[in-house]
Amino acid sequence: MLPQETDVLIVGAGPTGLALAITLQQAGIRPVIVDRLAAGQNTSRAAVIHAHTLEVLERIGVTEELERRGLPLIHFTLRDHDKAVLELDFSMLPSRYAEVLMIPQDETEAVLAGRLEALGGSVVRGATATKVETDAAGATVHLATAEGERVIRARYLIGGDGMHSVVREAAGIAFDGETYAGSFVLADVHMDWGYSDEVTLLFSAEGMGVVAPLPGGHFRIVAPVEDAPHEPDVAFVQALLDARGPRTVPGRIKDVIWSSRFRVHHRVASRYRSGPLFVMGDAAHVHSPAGGQGMNTGIVDAVVLGQLLADVLNGKAPEATLDLYEEKRRPAAVEVLALADRLTRMAMVRSVFGRTLRNLALRILGASPVFRRKLALNVSGLARKGLGMVPPR
Repeated sequence: MLPQETDVLIVGAGPTGLALAITLQQAGIRPVIVDRLAAGQNTSRAAVIHAHTLEVLERIGVTEELERRGLPLIHFTLRDHDKAVLELDFSMLPSRYAEVLMIPQDETEAVLAGRLEALGGSVVRGATATKVETDAAGATVHLATAEGERVIRARYLIGGDGMHSVVREAAGIAFDGETYAGSFVLADVHMDWGYSDEVTLLFSAEGMGVVAPLPGGHFRIVAPVEDAPHEPDVAFVQALLDARGPRTVPGRIKDVIWSSRFRVHHRVASRYRSGPLFVMGDAAHVHSPAGGQGMNTGIVDAVVLGQLLADVLNGKAPEATLDLYEEKRRPAAVEVLALADRLTRMAMVRSVFGRTLRNLALRILGASPVFRRKLALNVSGLARKGLGMVPPR
């Protein structure tokens, strides 16, 4: 049942929306969280949780269960066919989670949803935000449901509703950026693979790709393709791997569990707040999957915003404290977009000269422990740790 009013209404029950709802619920605030889908998605999509995100998720009591379900890895390698161009060792990270945790997004969402339910919360599903009206005291939100239109009044409205965010549009917040040319293939497969103890970023004249092990013996493959089919099959994904992957010990795909294609956008919201309206996650920033930063950045957005909202609603901090959310989290998104863009543009170099120059530069830089440490800190999110904290109250 939807109430007629609430302190916080969250639109979108992906990992970001769920993390925000849990943060508030723990602080004694009972938010309303709605999602247009009748059930949570059962595909893996985002599949990595980095060290800083695991530290932040400790605050809402889910890290231990994620660790139990996930596959921890410590090696990240850039390869040009059979040659290791650059190797990162995440075991040197200054964190109790010195790893890359591979776990499908549907598992992450299940853990978050279970934690929310344990705290007495739940998601209202099949409810789509269609219209938002704002005034000095909050927002009035119109929702389309199976039972007809419902209207709910919220002191604060949070958009965790993706790239085409209704909340962001209602707030009049610009979403500046661009779209990369071509499409990307995403496939979860069973296969024989010689590098099952690392996340592999493939650089080759034929194009880039990412191969990452998942729990249960699965592998995730992501690769840019000019014109990919809607659901790439075994033959299509195998051809990509043959062209871009190792030659001495090539990967052999047995079957495709799930696949899709998508286009990659590079955008960041001009503001994160407009009065009682806030945006987070993909509603605030979207970018290339290079480095696996998207879901991680959104989850940290959610926990930071949740702590600030809880402090204000519980009378521990003034309303102006909410401005810290944009102050901290938008610079983090800008840094993440820059990192993902650099990795993507580097990987998409196609000319022989450009590729040779790139690989030489990476080998020279990769020989420096200082460079490797800096890159590992950036990929893990630990370099942005100060942008994922709020002052204690």
